[in-house]
Amino acid sequence: MAEQENERIIRQTYAAYLSANLEAVLNLCSEDTEWLACGPPEHLPYAGRHRGREQVARYFAILDDKEESDHLLAQEFIATGEKVIVFGNYTARINGNGQRFETDFVHVFTLRDGKITNFRDYYDTAAAVAAYNGEDVREGDAAGAETARD
Repeated sequence: MAEQENERIIRQTYAAYLSANLEAVLNLCSEDTEWLACGPPEHLPYAGRHRGREQVARYFAILDDKEESDHLLAQEFIATGEKVIVFGNYTARINGNGQRFETDFVHVFTLRDGKITNFRDYYDTAAAVAAYNGEDVREGDAAGAETARD
């Protein structure tokens, strides 16, 4: 039952974020929540650890200032114990240079007592860095190799 409730809370988190209700997102977080956005902070201004609701709010402010996302789709939810793992797809435009990038993502949420205590964002950081650097990025190009399909 707890797993179903955790998944419901995370679905509610995405709904709040997609409707630009940051207050609702923050209210779903514990006071001591920790969010990690992977990537090199010298290239991705939102990357790094963000501890507590105030820093998480700052993370969203930086992200919203630097990128315009027109597509965030959570496609699959897997709830196991206190974790909810979400697979999805994200597309954004870098406000400073107009470059776009697309990436699949894996979001890992940890919940305790109905609140998000931990969030990890795994995505194609090479594509994001390239877009921030003004490089033309097409899906599959950022890592320098294309995947052969059978």
